[in-house]
Amino acid sequence: MPVLSLPIFSSLNSAIASIFGDNNRILHASPVAGGDINEACRLELTDGAWVFMKANKKENLSFFTAEATGLEAIARTGEIGTPELFCYGTDEKRGGFSFLLMEWIRGERRISHYWETFAHQLAALHQSPSQAFVTGGKYGFCQDNYIGARSQKNVANESWAAFFRDCRLEPQIRSAEHYLGTGDLKKAGRLLDHLGDFLVEPENPSLLHGDLWSGNVIAGNDGKAWLIDPAVYVGHAEADIAMTELFGGFPQEFYSAYRESGLLQPGYEERCDLYNLYQLLNHLNLFGRSYLSSVRRILDQYDR
Repeated sequence: MPVLSLPIFSSLNSAIASIFGDNNRILHASPVAGGDINEACRLELTDGAWVFMKANKKENLSFFTAEATGLEAIARTGEIGTPELFCYGTDEKRGGFSFLLMEWIRGERRISHYWETFAHQLAALHQSPSQAFVTGGKYGFCQDNYIGARSQKNVANESWAAFFRDCRLEPQIRSAEHYLGTGDLKKAGRLLDHLGDFLVEPENPSLLHGDLWSGNVIAGNDGKAWLIDPAVYVGHAEADIAMTELFGGFPQEFYSAYRESGLLQPGYEERCDLYNLYQLLNHLNLFGRSYLSSVRRILDQYDR
């Protein structure tokens, strides 16, 4: 995948003037709730346009370059909606901050058969060619990125099980050692040693959203489901679907429609919790011990 094509600016005002016209400036900034990593707000411009902005500390610009690269990768498939990206950059005001500007999502009424349409579009994304997004292997991505506020390794690998072991489970387990007891760590070690006994290779690798829970799916400006806040990589489509089931799940019509694609291989139900062990370990490392019992349950489940 080519280097991110978005323009970068050294001030927010210059970004607004360059992207939206020399006479445009910010009239008002309204905070937007929803995230716990970045500040978010709606910018109202002098011509009446609205723009969505994410902001963070200046040194965290990589959050936004990674997010933009992921959204751009999804958009390049042409299979499912994402907000239009305008630019990113840094600004020295307020002690210095980084920012990402993108299309404001108006919150349109959902189309009829919203969930079935989303399932078919997601399946099309998962079935789209993925070779351009990773070099030197079938699985991984063109750059490392983030899962929430934590770094996510995307080193290329020819094996799905090896990639999931080396770039997903092992780094999270290592970070969680101070939460896990001796017995937990022994179970985790056995799981890593025998991960190939549980995971199957997909028929074709898929470009994944990577953090596909309900908060990262939103009705876009066409009334269809759009994807936001990705943690993109190339892997097994089952990992995305497992993530949708972790925190409440989507309506049943979504799953029925997605299964029509045939991307969920026999035994998916036995692998679902294993995929989500990665997400739960990440939550344990981000938010603390409230996720420890769920992690231990899955380690017990796969301890053979």
